[in-house]
Amino acid sequence: MARNDSFFLGRWIAYYGAQLGFENLYVLLDGTDQVLPECSEKVHVTKIERKAEEMTRADRTRIALINAKAEELLKSYDLIIGCDADEFLLVDPKTGKSLAQYLSEAEIKVSLSGLGMDVGQKLDEEPELDKSKNFLEQRHYALLDSQYTKPVVKAKPEVWGAGFHRVKGCNYHIDKNLYLFHFGSVDKNMLLSKLSDKEKSAEGWGKHLNQRLRTINLLTINKIHTNECFLWIARTLQTITRHPFMWTRPYMYYWKMLVRIPERFNTIV
Repeated sequence: MARNDSFFLGRWIAYYGAQLGFENLYVLLDGTDQVLPECSEKVHVTKIERKAEEMTRADRTRIALINAKAEELLKSYDLIIGCDADEFLLVDPKTGKSLAQYLSEAEIKVSLSGLGMDVGQKLDEEPELDKSKNFLEQRHYALLDSQYTKPVVKAKPEVWGAGFHRVKGCNYHIDKNLYLFHFGSVDKNMLLSKLSDKEKSAEGWGKHLNQRLRTINLLTINKIHTNECFLWIARTLQTITRHPFMWTRPYMYYWKMLVRIPERFNTIV
């Protein structure tokens, strides 16, 4: 589900369409005023009457619509993926398998997660994003953040919490070869443009967008781990540790683990 996000939505459609088939993509546009995204004629697009709400309440409204759609789709599909327009589920290229092939072979009882990779701009090394090129050709670093380790793959019509951060009443299962790349922090100038958006400001998005700027700041001024063992460490920690107030969400305490993204992902998205 998206609003005023044609850039990311176009990339989302292109990536998942190539991985899963355009005919298997479903987009809910938040508002009848929304311009149809690129390649929209290939996918299922539904415009929903917009209801202006504060961000937290709006997130609950949106996820309720998405959960209803997911329950409907699971009558026809074995698996569904639910995620934001700036989130891309990737299978590790070292497996030699496509996303569809890998998920078809995986044992999924209720849900499956990929390790959350919050990709940001390292300002002292990486220039403004060239929108004509792949993200991972231009951005090489990420914050391993448990809030982006989301159970985006579902095999049962259980209920997602707001933002896809959890499946209510169900534990996490983080796959060793799946990664959920979040690109909301991919470019500082894009974020500053969103911060100046009066509609987002009125709905309380300022704090959320400033958190994304913090990812950029962390990557710019702190040490980056280049050894892939830190991906394993983060996945292991999130597998065994739960949020103290919400057992259905993984947690990394206050450890800000910053890593270099393996080069084998560069050409995927």
